[in-house]
Formats: sequence, C-alpha cells, structure tokens
Amino acid sequence: MTVIKQILQTRIKKADIEEYFRERLKSALFGGVSISLTPVGTRVTIYAMRPSRVIGPKGKVIKEITEALEKQFSVENPVVTVVEVEVPELNPFVMAERIAQDLEKGVRYRRVGFWAVRRIMEAGAKGVEVHISGKLTSARARTEKFTEGFMPKSGELAMDYVIEGKSSVKLKTGVFGVRVLIYPPDAPLPEEIRVKKLEGGQGA
Repeated sequence: MTVIKQILQTRIKKADIEEYFRERLKSALFGGVSISLTPVGTRVTIYAMRPSRVIGPKGKVIKEITEALEKQFSVENPVVTVVEVEVPELNPFVMAERIAQDLEKGVRYRRVGFWAVRRIMEAGAKGVEVHISGKLTSARARTEKFTEGFMPKSGELAMDYVIEGKSSVKLKTGVFGVRVLIYPPDAPLPEEIRVKKLEGGQGA
C-alpha cells in the first residue's frame, strides 16, 4: 500500500469515528477527537463539554466506546481518555450541536444563527461561518449562511487554522444540517503575515 493510500484510509477512518462519536455522544456535547499511535496501542482523546456523560455510570459508556473502537473500527488496543472543552464557543463541534439542539427546541434558524456567530466572536475568534441548511421557510431546501470576521477559503491559512464541526437534526419539515467553521484567536490575519515578511526583508 502506498503512503498516500495509507493517509487517505487513516483520514476516512477518523471521519467515521468522529461521526460515530457525534451521534453516540450527543448529550455530552462532543467536541472532537484526536487519535495517535503509541508503542503499546492507540491513544484516543475525546473532547466533550460534559465529560461525565462520556464516562457514564461506573464507566459503562466509555467501556462501550472502547469496545466499539476495537470491533467496529479495528482500532488496536485503544486507550480512551476524556478532556473537558474549556471554551465551548471556540469549538465548532460543540457549537454545531448547540445550534442543532436549539433548532430541535423550536428556536428560529435566524435567531440561533446570529446568536452562535455573536457568541463565537465574543469568545475571541477572528472569523466564523455558520451554515444552516434544510427547508427553512418553504418546501424547497436551501442554505442560509451567517458570517463575521475573516475566513480564508483556500491556501495554507484555511488548511492550517480553520476548524470545522457539523451536526444535523430531524424536524417535522425534514432534516436540517448545521456546519460551523471557526478561524481561531491564535490564527494569523493576512496583514500580520505581510508585516512579518516586510520586517524579515528589512532585516536581511
């Protein structure tokens, strides 16, 4: 197997695991997962707003998750740890799930979209995009986008810094999709990069 195929398979497996956690850990407000290989197995770190719900009573939930990783996803010797999300407003997984839950409660999509953008920017993000798709106001499905700040669409800034989370919810009118993209506080802005390049050139 080529290196490229291995990388692609690894990414696909991680995406499948993320999808499993997103559905399995809805009540915990799942905030993402990191997976790394160690000499003795696979370290799986789950980020959640409510860690106790990932662990479950007497460790029941985390045990079920560990078994699923081994049997469903062929993860070798998984060691699962849970980390609490410190700033939920800067976690796109958590915010996407919050939006989905508000939509399920009957909050209008515009209200929850503007609310999410405001909370994310107030938390220090340099940019945010919230996409809500579905039968919003008519029988035809469409997507409404709420944005503020800077959001690179391509290139190194987009690849290295933009973080994305998704969720979905089934309502009477059909399935609504939620997509949240965040350009975090520590990400550089284009003008900051240009200034650094100019300073570097002057010092040469």
